Amino acid sequence: MSGSTERRATRGGTTVHEAIESYLRYKINADGSKTTMRSPLREFADHCRDDRDLELVDDLTPHDVRSYSEHLYDRVVIDEDLAASTAHNYFAYVRAFLSWSVRERHLESNPANTNTAMDPLPEDDGKRKRQYWSQEDRETLLEYATKRVDMALEGTIRTDVEAAFRDRAIVVMLDGTGARGAELFADPKDDKRNGLWWKDVDFDERLIEVYGKSREYEQAPFPASVHDVLERWYRVQEPTTEAWPVFPTGHYGSKKRTLEDELGAGRVEAALEEGGDKGKTAVLDRLHREHEVPPPSISKEGVRQLLKRLTDEAGINPGGEYDYLTLHGARRALGRDLYTSGMSEKAQEALRHNSIETTHEAYADVKMKDVSDSIDDVRG
Repeated sequence: MSGSTERRATRGGTTVHEAIESYLRYKINADGSKTTMRSPLREFADHCRDDRDLELVDDLTPHDVRSYSEHLYDRVVIDEDLAASTAHNYFAYVRAFLSWSVRERHLESNPANTNTAMDPLPEDDGKRKRQYWSQEDRETLLEYATKRVDMALEGTIRTDVEAAFRDRAIVVMLDGTGARGAELFADPKDDKRNGLWWKDVDFDERLIEVYGKSREYEQAPFPASVHDVLERWYRVQEPTTEAWPVFPTGHYGSKKRTLEDELGAGRVEAALEEGGDKGKTAVLDRLHREHEVPPPSISKEGVRQLLKRLTDEAGINPGGEYDYLTLHGARRALGRDLYTSGMSEKAQEALRHNSIETTHEAYADVKMKDVSDSIDDVRG
């Protein structure tokens, strides 16, 4: 947790949620503005409570607002579910609310009016970056991920066999489930998002339980193609407990810190010294297994870098605004394929949208393209 638990509201005062509701009720008169601002302002309040462990508005600091800016950056750059211009609009709504809070004497100064708070915001180049994995690109990526496993088994590439199996499972899971990156992989800034664990996987029902965008646990289905690859990966990995990440990190420092927290730094250093010629990573992996200390899950950023590497190695050129296949591009592609096949409700269920209207809005560009094609068909 980024904030301290001591910051919880243990004294009287106005909470961020309460202040925002007052702001929306008394300050924003136009229905359109209120509707537009309500969701992002409530998201800011939720972020303060859930990610910063902060409830009272007068406890807000520039670092708390900076944390929200980092959250917006992740949504634009890593999750790709928000345009940079929208992120800037959301920040402006928060800044306006905090200015009102100063006038209402909830705050002495506006913590959003600082470089510290604003620096992480993504650059807005005015372009809407949206990607769908094309049929050709996704097939090429899946084929390459499988070929990479074969090459690792043959010893013709330097990639570790377990890493190759894990990476293939990552690609197949992204392609076949429609799950968000934040639901499958760790977010170091959010201790409730620590990746998918084997205890969350139900092979019989072909379901995974994920911590959804709503910050509630949800069930997401996966098809037979994912089942087979995931089950093979389970047999290769042989986790010592079900409380083990499905996609563990390969990052040496993260593994070492986890072991030091559990076993003590001295014990870990002694094991590394005794390892001799054995690789240091192999020593850490042995300690994780011997003491049943699960390694951390790979992070969203780690998977983004993996996809960049695999896209390049597979010779894929996606075109558009991204030069690699993105995490969210897989989710959009699955929804698009269901949606354009006339299964809009199935697309809604697969993507776990709260309403069919959300699904229609997400694929408005696809729908307009279909209308354009229909006009061409009719007019010849």
